[in-house]
Amino acid sequence: MTDFSLADGRELGIGCLEHQEYTMSATPSDATLEEITKLITFETVSRNSNLPLIDYVGERLKTLGIESKLVHDATGKKANLLATIPAHDGTRTGGIVLSGHTDVVPIDGQDWSSDPFTPQIRDGKLYARGAADMKSFIGVVMAKIDAIAAARLSEPIHLALSYDEEVGCLGAVGLVAAITADNLQPRGAVVGEPTSMRVVRGHKSVNVIKVDFHGIAAHSSLTPQGVNAISAAADFAAFVDARAREFASTGASDEAYIVPHTTTTVNQIQGGIAVNTIPAACTLHFEFRSIGADDPVALIELFRAEAQRIEALMKARNPAARIDFEVLAQTPGLDTPEDAAIVSLAAELGGTLSPDKVTYGTEAGLFFNAGIPTVVCGPGDIAQAHAADEFIALEQIAACESFLDNLVHALTA
Repeated sequence: MTDFSLADGRELGIGCLEHQEYTMSATPSDATLEEITKLITFETVSRNSNLPLIDYVGERLKTLGIESKLVHDATGKKANLLATIPAHDGTRTGGIVLSGHTDVVPIDGQDWSSDPFTPQIRDGKLYARGAADMKSFIGVVMAKIDAIAAARLSEPIHLALSYDEEVGCLGAVGLVAAITADNLQPRGAVVGEPTSMRVVRGHKSVNVIKVDFHGIAAHSSLTPQGVNAISAAADFAAFVDARAREFASTGASDEAYIVPHTTTTVNQIQGGIAVNTIPAACTLHFEFRSIGADDPVALIELFRAEAQRIEALMKARNPAARIDFEVLAQTPGLDTPEDAAIVSLAAELGGTLSPDKVTYGTEAGLFFNAGIPTVVCGPGDIAQAHAADEFIALEQIAACESFLDNLVHALTA
């Protein structure tokens, strides 16, 4: 779950299987727990390399004769992994993508009851960093990979693992580009973020922007000689707040969300060096989360135009003043139609259909924007993600196992 996510507070249920030939156990297999444990012991906090985990997965796939493609970041210290288990006739196009991110959020400043990277099972729950978000999903996939490889598949299953989801869905950009470049043309994707096995077909876009205000320093007794960067930032913050009120009062609405309209808020601001000095620098961070009816690109340009307006006023006082406007992260929204085949398939496999859309962002929007029908459906509750003593109920892992078993069954010729 991306680091810009917020727990939506809903009580999430476990999926129910609708077909008699599909069954579900209440407890996960030892093989799955072993895989989850292995993955969690790789301390893939976003600031670290994820290559040890990726190498492990790649070697596991290689022993089954499955080739992997790695898409590295600019430093070469992180990588996405893309692998295709072809259909029995060798077909590599079409089929279903199973997608997950390999990074986890930090544990800094959190008070844990046990080692976050040494999983413990207590009272029917598995505790560890990444237990819910989202190494349990990947662990289930890895535990089932032998069965997937041995199955007589009628269409392929693609495995897509990313880096740096938690810092803005950065890695998945290259991952989705690789799927497109390889012309895999999957007919659907399942992103296994924690939804308690609900089938989620929509979430807002998440857009994070930094605005640097460069004024002119002066002694506070000589204010006309300076350009106050904090005052300029305050004007911009007021504009953001005004847009937030407009979104809430007269903007487009989607009642499937807890907060049914686009939101925007200033969340960080730093500036000034002394109480008697006109501040020459101020940095402001704000975000907006847009529903499908609002174009995030147009909204970025709306905010950029306001920054340019304020910059012109600053330059009128001193031409050396300026504003830098930088989009730090853009996570596209997800808005898969209710009647999309991937929605009904996920429900048939054991996911629980839900009319709700979620407030947090995921990589699903990137697949959706690439023309791949996508749902978010995975084990665990978002309320436990990112927290100290993060956990997942064992029955959730078992439900995900059944989901994967049912997928293989459904795609077996």
